[in-house]
Amino acid sequence: MKILFIGGSGTISRAVTQQTIAAGHELWLLNRGRRQPMAGVQTIVADMADVAGVRAALRGHTWDVVVQFIAFTPADIRRDVELFRDGARQYFFISSASVYQRPLAHYLITESTPRANAHWEYSRLKLAAEEEVEAACRATGFPGVIVRPSLTYGEDMVPLVLNASGKGWTLIDRLRRGAPVIVPGDGSSLWTITHNSDFAAGLIGLFGNAATHGEAFHITSDEVFTWNQIFAQAAGAAGARAPRFVHIPSDYIIACVPAVEGTLLGDKAVSCVFDNAKIKRFVPGFAAKTRFADGLRRTIAWFEADPARQVIDEATNQRWDKLAAAYERGLAQAKAEFAGG
Repeated sequence: MKILFIGGSGTISRAVTQQTIAAGHELWLLNRGRRQPMAGVQTIVADMADVAGVRAALRGHTWDVVVQFIAFTPADIRRDVELFRDGARQYFFISSASVYQRPLAHYLITESTPRANAHWEYSRLKLAAEEEVEAACRATGFPGVIVRPSLTYGEDMVPLVLNASGKGWTLIDRLRRGAPVIVPGDGSSLWTITHNSDFAAGLIGLFGNAATHGEAFHITSDEVFTWNQIFAQAAGAAGARAPRFVHIPSDYIIACVPAVEGTLLGDKAVSCVFDNAKIKRFVPGFAAKTRFADGLRRTIAWFEADPARQVIDEATNQRWDKLAAAYERGLAQAKAEFAGG
């Protein structure tokens, strides 16, 4: 198949790119040409913000599959519908599982779970973009497909809540030093973490299937752990001998650091268990194969292979040290006040 990826160098898209090449497809990437292209890929250099330039760059091409990895708004989708209405047999919008209702009305998430997120603008924009795809499918038969990853990681990402964005080594370093590592709530919320290679296998399995038009899928692991278990596995993978976990209620964290409301109440503080029956029905034989403990060990090994990758976010370090100290002072004071009965 002749396939176009818009994006293609992020944590999720990189694994999809690698597996698409390995499957023998003709793969093209559309991006601004700022990164060295992967072997086996052809590149169209264009900026999606320049619609006329993109249209000119795409002239003469038709696609069996287009995958949009970097769209975030309804306007992005409306642009893509115009660009690919007549030139693509299948169009995938990579959305987010955070569009699902928070808090959940039922613990098990299916593709028909209501969608609403009052806590995270990112999720609301993704949902509005999904609605544009759905409207185009209904109105014109646009061959749109919505795919929702949840927390998905690869070799260059440490997938722990309240880690430093883009500087994932920060929490591994804190675990090893015995610095306080904040676990939201009591750590009993259930969560699902997916390796990018497993997500890629599920997505590629949908390529070329016309029965997917107008459908939505989430693609996640079937492993489910509490955050306490996730952090304990992370400490074990990191070789942390005496990790120090501090459990802090999410509302307390958000009161002190309002910027994390989205990633907590809008996502990771809420139990998320996914029913993957639909993707398995459309992609027979699909199942996530990478255990979290194994995948995280590979991630840590990747960081350890080059000290330049082990970047520490000092601002994040200071923020979590300050928050943990404030919470522990308050807890000690409360204990003292109640000790007398």
